[in-house]
Amino acid sequence: MKADIYNMNGEVVGSIDLRDEIFGIEPNEAAVHQSVVAYLANQRQGTQSAKTRAEISGGGKKPWRQKGTGRARVGSSRSPLWYHGGVIFAPKPRDYTQAVNKKMKRLAMKSVFSAKVADKELFVIEGLDFEAPKTKEMVKVFENLKIGKTLVVTAENKENVYKSVRNIPGAKCTPVGELNVYDMLKYDNMLLTKESVEKIQEVFC
Repeated sequence: MKADIYNMNGEVVGSIDLRDEIFGIEPNEAAVHQSVVAYLANQRQGTQSAKTRAEISGGGKKPWRQKGTGRARVGSSRSPLWYHGGVIFAPKPRDYTQAVNKKMKRLAMKSVFSAKVADKELFVIEGLDFEAPKTKEMVKVFENLKIGKTLVVTAENKENVYKSVRNIPGAKCTPVGELNVYDMLKYDNMLLTKESVEKIQEVFC
């Protein structure tokens, strides 16, 4: 499988071989779904907390006698039915982490790569670099390629490219090492540098 390589002006300047075992497989929806669920679960802090009736101060004395007042019987002013009372089944700090094994994680990423290629939403660019952060130049690159909501993937951390992308609504820049299935699905298009494609094929094969 081959893909066109574009320059920053949106012109085709060559082609690159894409490995079928990464960019040409039948997408596995179950693996993709599990990876996204795990990613979102792992983003949760799990620091929510509320007090049960046993943890709230006060409430030691019975508010009024059991019988004869005409009011409902009550044993504590810290009952969940009362103002300032405890919380029934109060949430407590917990760990939401879900583990996804390496094999499934790789299958999920390969599935998304393959789906992007099949839907013509994956673009390869050569020479994507700036002498200084230039958001206006990055916007021009997107316009030349006729792409909108885009995930830009670089081989290594490129500070000038990252800073050029971060102020564009609906766009994000990430190195290959920090790539995840959620971001790959969140953005309509993927713009990979030629070096990042080579690194992806090196890592996933």
